[in-house]
Amino acid sequence: MNETTVTLVGNVATAVEYRDTATGGVARFRFAVPTRRWDRVQALWSDGPTSFYTVSAWRSLGANLAASVSVGEPLVVHGRLRVREDERDGQRKTFVDVAALAVGHDLSRGTAAFRRAPKPEQRPEPDPWAVPAVTAVPATATAPATAAEGAEDARGAEGTSATQTTPATQRAGAPAADAVAGSKARLVTVP
Repeated sequence: MNETTVTLVGNVATAVEYRDTATGGVARFRFAVPTRRWDRVQALWSDGPTSFYTVSAWRSLGANLAASVSVGEPLVVHGRLRVREDERDGQRKTFVDVAALAVGHDLSRGTAAFRRAPKPEQRPEPDPWAVPAVTAVPATATAPATAAEGAEDARGAEGTSATQTTPATQRAGAPAADAVAGSKARLVTVP
């Protein structure tokens, strides 16, 4: 199907209206495109009639447009042109819409600073054929069956005690008692 693509240079005429829909977010605004003509008689530029378009931008372009554009800013809009007719109040009216493919500030009339939009975080789907990873536990980091046994095992010759954690809290990064060189205990963090 052949579609008519246009590139328009003009100004934002209304505030950008952004809505989330079932198929993705959409931003809409009215876009004013004035005509300028050189008047040979007066030897100066004169303004002609202004054409108004309804511009819509979908998904990420719409979200970025809503965050970047305000009324009165000069833009360059490139998109698919669609002309539709509607009857309102007994009168037939013609509307011209543009489905934007690309929108940018008109740099011939000012400057802009580009900021890359962050990409949404995507989680990879788990591989159904992957073999689960086995975590190796050092031989010295064994946990006793009860907390009382842990306190008895960690007691040294002087009768002091050190606390020992269960394997569930060791995985969370809590300190664990590890017997080193007989009666002395050392705390280590197990990731």
